[in-house]
Amino acid sequence: MRAKLRRAAGLTQQEVAEAVGVKRLAVARWELGQTHPRRPHRAVYMHLLNRLAQRFPEAADEGMPTPASESRGSG
Repeated sequence: MRAKLRRAAGLTQQEVAEAVGVKRLAVARWELGQTHPRRPHRAVYMHLLNRLAQRFPEAADEGMPTPASESRGSG
């Protein structure tokens, strides 16, 4: 769903990474579910995803991840 939102907005992983303040590889791993964003990037990434979900509701059909579900892992 994360990648679907990003693509619906016409954004690249690099653009999302720059907006959040991480490397592109971190965004790729988040989208694959291999890792999860850590503070302070988690809040920024969640805000971005929420804004994209508002703009592109058709791409958010799988439901938004919650901050609690994003609390594990690295990124």
